[in-house]
Amino acid sequence: MRKAAAVPLSLIGLGLTGLAYASVVERNTFRLRRFDVPVLEPGQRPVRILHLSDLHLTPGRRMLINWVRSLGALKPDLVVNTGDSIAHPDAVAPLMRALEPLLSRPGLFVYGSNDMYEPVFKNPARYLWRTSKGDHGRKIPSLPWEELGTAMSDEGWLNMNNATARLKVGDIDVAVGGINDSHINLDRYDEIAGPAPAEADLRLGVMHSPEPRNMTRFADDGYQLLLAGHTHGGQVCIPFYGALVTNCGIDRARVKGLSRHESAFLHVSAGLGTSPFSPVRFSCFPEASLLTLRPRPRGDASTREVR
Repeated sequence: MRKAAAVPLSLIGLGLTGLAYASVVERNTFRLRRFDVPVLEPGQRPVRILHLSDLHLTPGRRMLINWVRSLGALKPDLVVNTGDSIAHPDAVAPLMRALEPLLSRPGLFVYGSNDMYEPVFKNPARYLWRTSKGDHGRKIPSLPWEELGTAMSDEGWLNMNNATARLKVGDIDVAVGGINDSHINLDRYDEIAGPAPAEADLRLGVMHSPEPRNMTRFADDGYQLLLAGHTHGGQVCIPFYGALVTNCGIDRARVKGLSRHESAFLHVSAGLGTSPFSPVRFSCFPEASLLTLRPRPRGDASTREVR
């Protein structure tokens, strides 16, 4: 009988060190990324959008709560929350405490699947060959999504789940279209379909999961900037290679950050949290993003990240 090869202790130690780094250090090293987006007409003043996504908050995550609170010092012109805010039945109050310094700013939100359905354990390796779409299989939400929406709406933030709205952000007229989460088949783009108001200074499309079919419809309807989350930036990435998975239909190259989708700019947030059952990040720091929308130079549609 052949003996199984022994695993060197050094290799075991390296694995444990990597796991400790991914679950303790990187997962709690929050970063603010800054982007310039040349999307406004010449002569308009810059507008700053704070994009939050995928907090997956549980009541005990004090470091995350305090870091989000610190973002109030940025005084953004608009806050956009693209969903998966909670991961525990008692997380609404901690979330509102985290958002408290930002609630005086104009804001809007959409839901992600984990705002409705409490996370359950899954084998993380299966994300390598399939997405988690359809995994919930539950008819009755197990998380207080209505309480969550009411709490944000009561503070003046707009519920953009399968909805359109107009709002003033300073002197900028913003037309917004938003959809609920396509990952659990709650997106209803037909309910908001049609050309975005051409007279608006900014046409903003908001969703949780960046599915190309919806992004194309937003772009075809004239939305200039699309915001999404869901991907966690891949969550576990390989240095010099990038994300292994996106968990949706978007390609790996656009799993996070600023890019283009047809005529529109697209920003996908890598998000701030993880599922409680896979509390690791590797080569993919948790993040929020501050997007500074600037006048577009004539004939120039370039993008620039400010590090």
